[in-house]
Amino acid sequence: MAFAAGAHVTDDGRDHHGRAAIREWLGRTSAEFEYTSTPIGGDDTTVTCRVEGNFPGSPVDLDYRFGLDESGRISRLEIGVH
Repeated sequence: MAFAAGAHVTDDGRDHHGRAAIREWLGRTSAEFEYTSTPIGGDDTTVTCRVEGNFPGSPVDLDYRFGLDESGRISRLEIGVH
């Protein structure tokens, strides 16, 4: 897994801490919605994507802000409206 053991994800106002919680969040999101995510911009730590699918508010441009630990694993991910 690309996430560090103590990684923290914030998405849609909800926090998910640790690999097990992140795995559950990813599984629930992909089971509940069908969507595509197309990168449209970014820099060293942020990727902006247009996300389209069968979820309320689609389409939406989202910023994915990453923090990495010393081994290069994702330690923090914050997802928010661009």
